[in-house]
Amino acid sequence: MRDDGNAVLRLRVSAAPDRGKANAAVVALLGKALGVPKSAIVVAAGDTSRFKTLTISGDGAVLAAGVDVLG
Repeated sequence: MRDDGNAVLRLRVSAAPDRGKANAAVVALLGKALGVPKSAIVVAAGDTSRFKTLTISGDGAVLAAGVDVLG
């Protein structure tokens, strides 16, 4: 939880931030951790920022439980 009240999930990938490689690595890592296909995850905001907003399609209860386990 950040000071402003927003919840965040911190991820670290080794891919370089070059032509979307780091974003693709974040999507792949999160997809694997949550058990959803990469196509279900979209970077909605922050393509070139360290802070990203992701949209994940799927069963909300299952995704929420998966995120709780991660964070």
